[in-house]
Amino acid sequence: MKTAALVALSLALAACASTPKPLQGQFSTLQPDAAVQRNAAGELVRWGGQIVNVVPKSDRSCFEIVSTQLGSDSRPLRLNHSEGRFIACRSGFYEPEVFNTGREITITGRIDGFETRKVGEFDYRYPHVNADVVYLWPVRDDVRVIVERPYGYWGYWW
Repeated sequence: MKTAALVALSLALAACASTPKPLQGQFSTLQPDAAVQRNAAGELVRWGGQIVNVVPKSDRSCFEIVSTQLGSDSRPLRLNHSEGRFIACRSGFYEPEVFNTGREITITGRIDGFETRKVGEFDYRYPHVNADVVYLWPVRDDVRVIVERPYGYWGYWW
């Protein structure tokens, strides 16, 4: 009985940390900065990070994203190191008020070229991805734990 409970618990915990179905598959391990250096057009990638900007166009929406490494569930890890920037476009309208600056996003798709834009005054070369999947992650709720000491137990300061 204990073994069955442990197996069930393990499976439940594994399900919590698994990659969402739309993001599953085999992808290149190449990161955006390396893709630019290698001119790696045609690579199938799964990249993610934080949204910098969303531009809806007449037939598609394009996302500018600061890339970070992905966790085991394909969710972007907290931004403390960038893997570069990239642009991902997908057909359809994506609401900029929902897909707003700072939200975490993961995309899958094929690198279909490169584009140079300004970041400040710097000319930055972006890999451009034709996205198959655009996955917006729920906002993280940071939890603060406050430990209170009960009065009246030994160790109480007089």
